[in-house]
Amino acid sequence: MGGSNAGRVCIGSFTSAGGHGITLAAVGEETGALTATGVSDAVPDPSYLAVRPGGDLLYAVSETPAGAVAALRLDGDAPVPLGAPAPVRGDHPTHLCLAGGYVLTADYGSGAVSVLPLGPDGVPGEAVHVLAYAGHGPDPDRQRGPHAHQVLPDPSGRWVLGTDLGTDTVRVCALDPGTGRLTVHHETRLRPGSGPRHLAFHPSGGLVLVLCELAPVLTVCRWDAHTGVLDPLGEFPVVPDGTEGPAHPSALVLSPDGRRAWAAVRGPDTVAVLDLDGSAGKAALTASVPSGGHWPRDLVLDPSARRLYVANERSGDVTWFDLDPGTGVPRRAGSLPVPAASCVVFA
Repeated sequence: MGGSNAGRVCIGSFTSAGGHGITLAAVGEETGALTATGVSDAVPDPSYLAVRPGGDLLYAVSETPAGAVAALRLDGDAPVPLGAPAPVRGDHPTHLCLAGGYVLTADYGSGAVSVLPLGPDGVPGEAVHVLAYAGHGPDPDRQRGPHAHQVLPDPSGRWVLGTDLGTDTVRVCALDPGTGRLTVHHETRLRPGSGPRHLAFHPSGGLVLVLCELAPVLTVCRWDAHTGVLDPLGEFPVVPDGTEGPAHPSALVLSPDGRRAWAAVRGPDTVAVLDLDGSAGKAALTASVPSGGHWPRDLVLDPSARRLYVANERSGDVTWFDLDPGTGVPRRAGSLPVPAASCVVFA
């Protein structure tokens, strides 16, 4: 990543809730402290962000009923939009990723995944395919229909995985590099009512960890990149026994060595620390600490994996933590006010 790239983050926020849009912040080399350098309000409700490898371009969803994706340059103190946002032909996109020369969005409202081609300049064009999900789950409020929440390429480059909170399903898809068409290859059904939200690939290559939103659990799955098949192995809690009130996990990160995971949990407003046993496919909750604010929606490790940054949406801040090198337990070190913060990524 280098000195300059390791020294900045991009923060998305909900403009409809008083957020500034996309904030660029410098990261202190010794302390990890954030200092805002500039903002762009060119994209309405840029709730989720992704950085192109190399750190020169940023992609943002516009989580609105019309749904769009924007590209922005990162060569100054503030992000600079490249052209108008491109419509995704989906409703309220909540996540996006880069795969095979395309940008893909998970459209929560319409329950679909959109595929948009990237031009030579990195700017997204018109959507060339929209893969519509179908079905429902047992929760009458949250699962009346499909709700795509995340879309992510697997490390092998063969597959694209998508979580569907509305149908308790993870879908494994193949992406045609020529046409941009997505084809469902395999569907994995998780426990009814669990509401899979985000997933992460274990560094071993043989596991996928799925964080659920409607039940505060982490589902560990066996992953076979050769066959493109995902098999659930077990569920593990991300809140301590006796936790009162609703708990809605939101985001998940793994340590580079695959021995530990951290999960943000809204409601109790905590960061869960889990030890992972990759060979056995098990996870154990070892600590649960305050997230530093209210409604932690996203979190990210710094490139050195020594610090954790948490976007607390309702308290309007990004709080950073030093991680104990032995236990992985976060210790609060500071905070940057960011109204309606929704996402934080290193660039």
